[in-house]
Amino acid sequence: MTTDSATGRRRTLGLASVCAAVALLGSACGTPVATPGPDESPAAYSGLEVNEDRIDYAVGKVTGIVEEELDASGIPGAAVAVVHDGEVVLAEGFGVRDTSTGTEVDARTVFPLASISKSVSATVVAAESGNGEVDWTTPVSEYLPWFELSDPQLSPLVTVGDVFAHRSGLPEHAGDDLEDLGYDRPAVLHGLRHLPLTPFRASYAYTNFGLTAGAEAVAVAAGTPWDELGRERIFDPLGMTDTSFSHDELLERDNRAVGHVRADAADSADTAAEGDSNGDWVPADPQRDPDAQAPAGGLSSSVTDMAAWMAMVLDDGKGPDGSQVVPVEALREALTPQIVSSPPRAAADRSGSYGYGFNIGTSSSGRVQWSHSGAFALGAGTAMLMLPSLDLGIITVTNASPSGVAETINARFADYAQYGDPTLDWRDLFGGAFAPLLDPVGDLVDARRPSDPAPPRDPAELVGTYRNDYFGTIEVRESEDALEMTVGRGAAAWPLEHWDGDTFAIEPRSENWPPGSRGSVTFDDDEVTVELLDGNGLGTFTRAPAEDEPGDSAAPGDPAAPGEPGI
Repeated sequence: MTTDSATGRRRTLGLASVCAAVALLGSACGTPVATPGPDESPAAYSGLEVNEDRIDYAVGKVTGIVEEELDASGIPGAAVAVVHDGEVVLAEGFGVRDTSTGTEVDARTVFPLASISKSVSATVVAAESGNGEVDWTTPVSEYLPWFELSDPQLSPLVTVGDVFAHRSGLPEHAGDDLEDLGYDRPAVLHGLRHLPLTPFRASYAYTNFGLTAGAEAVAVAAGTPWDELGRERIFDPLGMTDTSFSHDELLERDNRAVGHVRADAADSADTAAEGDSNGDWVPADPQRDPDAQAPAGGLSSSVTDMAAWMAMVLDDGKGPDGSQVVPVEALREALTPQIVSSPPRAAADRSGSYGYGFNIGTSSSGRVQWSHSGAFALGAGTAMLMLPSLDLGIITVTNASPSGVAETINARFADYAQYGDPTLDWRDLFGGAFAPLLDPVGDLVDARRPSDPAPPRDPAELVGTYRNDYFGTIEVRESEDALEMTVGRGAAAWPLEHWDGDTFAIEPRSENWPPGSRGSVTFDDDEVTVELLDGNGLGTFTRAPAEDEPGDSAAPGDPAAPGEPGI
């Protein structure tokens, strides 16, 4: 959630970028802006030595920490793994995979990882760079010649590294709204050319589909689809048999976690009563399908597999047999700050940085940490944290909408490992930071319908097909005694509730529009503006010529060509 500075409207940014939302807390996300300064830290800035007994003590605390956090939150299920000195020292499941079945989570249960995908994808790119065809400096357009941004002079300059560091100039969560409307990966990537830009390489804005474009360029250079490239370069060498970038593969697994949402966000009280064995959480319907942004958010894996991946990262890219799975220099670049992602708010604050697919920060003990969080409103909250100076890493995955639980578990563990004692009330801090993420959005959320609204025009004058270059086509049509609007490909129709004059209200529900979201739809002559689609100023559609067929749902970017074939 953020606020549009020009209008004061709140608008969703999508939930894959949880680190942006909790940057002020820092430790688990690697952006420690408002955590205690060195002189305030229990360990001070003394370079306090950490011995093996301290690590063992921290590992021994994990089970109790997880049980406490699950009990406090009611989250149905979680899994945690810890690696140290190249060994998996803990891998354990907690709770249930699905509240409707009660099947238990174990260390091999596969969870959607959401934005932790970015870190794993960065290691895929780094591994592929060993073949000499591409590296972090390769222009995206070299292998995707159709790739364009709204500045034609900028487009050929954008590199794979730029999009993996979120410094391309694309706005926050560019293209996520198109994905939510049912557009596939090619259509969304083509739509990026219409978005406004911020300063190139001088501004940070978290973008799933910018990163996805970079990954696609690497896949084209390799001559291998992205999901297969991940398997060849990382998963097979590390024995990660539970891991995939394919949503279909996730659904085919018997031992998989189901995403859950709060019962009050379910479609009906009956649904909640039938499926809510926890009293708070019910299986999300539908389950989140992130295939369009797979390199940025579509990875699924078990903590057992992810422990092998963390051990490889901590060991400079070496696999369990000592082979060099990822070239050292390419991996080091990914783990080096490339842009400031969270500027300090005061002189004593530490800034947060982003590498290529990793948050890079410094803990209050002065130790470098690599991390990432991920989340889906439709039932995933994940976080991983590594302290390379201790050769130590932890990953926590949960099967419920984000509430800060995964980050809290990791931060509590990191405290015990570094200091032997807690430093902050992480549950309270992360809980407060995450609470607004699922708030409803839209300009009519807190508004009351006028008691004596002006009548609208004759519905026949409003019915028709409308278009714009970014979102493609919408259709307004009559349904029984009301109007409804269809947007995108395969998306459900949105009923138009009359509000006042030629303004109507819609209440969509999806990954980017939490339950309770409500925005205006305003008709003005031959134009209609959809406020919930207007975050980048692209929510106005113009009536199409009468000869155009109703329901023609052309893709954004190029109405005549829905997407570049072969990507």
